[in-house]
Amino acid sequence: MKLHNFRKHLHQNPELSNLEQQTAQRIIDYITPLNPDRMLTGVGGTGVVVVFNGDQPGDHVLFRCELDALPIHEKNNFAHRSNTDGVSHKCGHDGHMAILCGLAEKFAQNRSFCGQRILLFQPAEETGEGAIAVTKDEQFKNLKIDCCYALHNLPGLPMGQVQIRSGTFNCASQGMSIQLTGITAHAAYPEKGRSPAMAMIELLQQLTDMGDELDSDELQMVTVIYCKMGEQSFGTTPHQAEIGITLRTEKNQMMSKLKSRVLSIAKSIAAQHRLELDSQDHDVFLASVNDEVCAETVAKAAVKTGHEVIWLDEPIRWSEDFGAISAMAKGAMFILGAGEDNPQIHHPEYDFPDALIEPGIDVFYEIAQSHQK
Repeated sequence: MKLHNFRKHLHQNPELSNLEQQTAQRIIDYITPLNPDRMLTGVGGTGVVVVFNGDQPGDHVLFRCELDALPIHEKNNFAHRSNTDGVSHKCGHDGHMAILCGLAEKFAQNRSFCGQRILLFQPAEETGEGAIAVTKDEQFKNLKIDCCYALHNLPGLPMGQVQIRSGTFNCASQGMSIQLTGITAHAAYPEKGRSPAMAMIELLQQLTDMGDELDSDELQMVTVIYCKMGEQSFGTTPHQAEIGITLRTEKNQMMSKLKSRVLSIAKSIAAQHRLELDSQDHDVFLASVNDEVCAETVAKAAVKTGHEVIWLDEPIRWSEDFGAISAMAKGAMFILGAGEDNPQIHHPEYDFPDALIEPGIDVFYEIAQSHQK
């Protein structure tokens, strides 16, 4: 019940990516009485790392959760609803933090394990910045991680069902904004300017059609997110248009190829219409790739703790920046079902189910117990 109340407290006080100072402090306050062997703060920004040493040498095994909330206004009316307008825990990171705090309690109670058990409370997962920042932090590099694990709850699945696969688990993705710039003119003399209107239409069409044209055995996607041109000024022919897209691939190597292809198409269209072209990258997520042995470890731990296990044939399309962590050390991420009747993550009425806290702790702890050599 203590963890349930703590989860609700975290839910009431959400903070956006890279602003999680108070959330990090709440984690520090909760774990300090457990007397961990080390606690690192300010990791990758606001991140917190907690280390418990076993009584014998062995693997350094990391378990990771996220600190940040989303810029979504909560529509729930329960007592623990968000106190911050326009910000709420709609991805379940409050529950993930509670799971790791419960795991910390177990490690504190029983030090008869080999190696180290490391808990990472990571900032800025939602923007893709946090894991990369953590891996660049010297404090983190010095930990010398052998294996790493993470979970994500997912509504729409039976409560506690575990979904796993080896190889790519979460796709790589990145946003891209493309600007087409011409010359402004009076609306009565559009021929004296250089409007990007037709170029924008052509580019939108080609980007939309790319999904049907991509020839590959692995997943590749181009999704148009927004487009805009001009403003409500009826006497002016606009000179600039912008298109936002999200690129998604199964593997990191394919992402660079897909990005090059998109830019090649955009450059060709811009040149045909005598427009300047510029582009920026946003929200870059590496693919999260599961090690085969670590994936098997997750599956065995789930079965041992009484959970149904589903092996996936294809990767999860949405991205997770745990890929930056698992690129440093072999690891695995898995899905934990959050109930079939719960609203989906990122929905304004979603709330992490407290009934999932103990199962999450159990699976993680059993994974830890398997690393006893």
